[in-house]
Parts: sequence; structure tokens; C-alpha cells
Amino acid sequence: MRHVILLTGVLSLATPALAQDEDDGVRGGLGLLGEGSRMILEGLLEDMRPMLDEVQPFFEEEVVPMLERMGEIVDDLSYYELPERLPNGDIIIRRSPGAPPWGEEAPLPEIGEDGAVEL
Repeated sequence: MRHVILLTGVLSLATPALAQDEDDGVRGGLGLLGEGSRMILEGLLEDMRPMLDEVQPFFEEEVVPMLERMGEIVDDLSYYELPERLPNGDIIIRRSPGAPPWGEEAPLPEIGEDGAVEL
């Protein structure tokens, strides 16, 4: 009986140390995985840099002004359906049926005394 109690005590003390070694191994493996991923992404970015430099003027002259204008006329993207292209090539972005009427501000969430926000 003493041997069973002694063996149980020894095993219970060894288990946390074994688990800690496993955690350190997993953390080390994840660290290596993260480092490898970072190196791959840096290499990919370096390979793409000439193409990115080439398209930068297009984005600055064409895309940025269009997105700024969209930001001015669209109140909240969740109030709109996905765009659709008509047969004549026009693109329509319809307002969702459940959206509040145009021009009305959506009600802001209430902020509790402790600063919590109910979403």
C-alpha cells in the first residue's frame, strides 16, 4: 500500500514537469514556424517590389480618389448589398431593404457606467 501511495506521489510531481517540457517544445516550434513565415513573406515582398512600384501611380491617381468618393456617399457598407453588373456594363450597389432610411444616422450603442458597450 505504501508503494502505491509513494508511486502516485512521484508521478503526480513528474507530470507538471513533463507538461512544461511539452509546452516549451510547442512554443519553440511555433516560434520557428513564425520566423520561417516571416522570412517567406519578406522574400515575396522583395520579389514583388518592382511590380508594386510600377502600379503605385495608378493607385494614387485612380483608385484612391474613387475610394475617397465612395467614402463620402456611402454611410455604412453593411447597409448595402453586393454590387451587381448590369448587361450594359453599369455597376449598381443597392441599399439593403432593412437599412435605415438614407440620411438618418444609425443609433450609437449605449455605453455603460463601466465603459462596456452593448453590441
